[in-house]
Amino acid sequence: MKLLVPVKRVVDYNVKVRVRADGSGVETAGVKMSMNPFDEIAVEEAVRLKEKGIATEVVAVSLGVAACGETIRTALAMGADRGILVETDAELQPLAVAKLLRAIAEREQPGLIILGKQAIDDDMNATGQMLAALLGWPQGTFASKVEIAGETVAVTREIDGGLETVSLSLPAIVTTDLRLNEPRYASLPNIMKARKKPIETLTPAALGVDPSPRLALVKVVEPAKRQAGKKVGSVAELVAKLKTEAKVI
Repeated sequence: MKLLVPVKRVVDYNVKVRVRADGSGVETAGVKMSMNPFDEIAVEEAVRLKEKGIATEVVAVSLGVAACGETIRTALAMGADRGILVETDAELQPLAVAKLLRAIAEREQPGLIILGKQAIDDDMNATGQMLAALLGWPQGTFASKVEIAGETVAVTREIDGGLETVSLSLPAIVTTDLRLNEPRYASLPNIMKARKKPIETLTPAALGVDPSPRLALVKVVEPAKRQAGKKVGSVAELVAKLKTEAKVI
């Protein structure tokens, strides 16, 4: 069974995000970029399924500028077999990403698509669900456990009341949560091997997809700075301030 794993290039989670002076977006020039952490979990799960003999091939896919090829190389170093880069300078919003992934899925015919539940840059949490709708495939979101048996996949997911397990017929879409696994670090030999693994480069036009944005970004602003706390001398003073000064947000 072939597994398809979309991976996104985002600002590294250790970097303090800065808004551009004109409010047009987040500053990315000269900023360290890395693979979206939830996508790392997806790659790890796909590689583990291959190591168990359940999957035969893991294909990593990234969409965006040419530098996204480095994100694919990271996935290849973790154990993916080959990569596909859909290169474009256009701003890619979740619907455009889902349409591009649908085109690749129809081309590659994977048995399972595993992707992160959301990207840490926009926290949209929409691509996996949109992709499932476009393909007409069943979906298991926020997966904390994935078990494949025959032509079905059991996905355990956290809900408000505890855990829920859904059984999906393959092919299917699974989006990963933090508790699914802990991604491995790529070893130096595997990083060297990744340089020889193939990456195919495509364009949205070649896939018959128009990636033009459907949403207009009005303005990006930093959150308001947190106000300093106040010390009180007694419980009575605290209660008085809670009554007169505390605000419900």
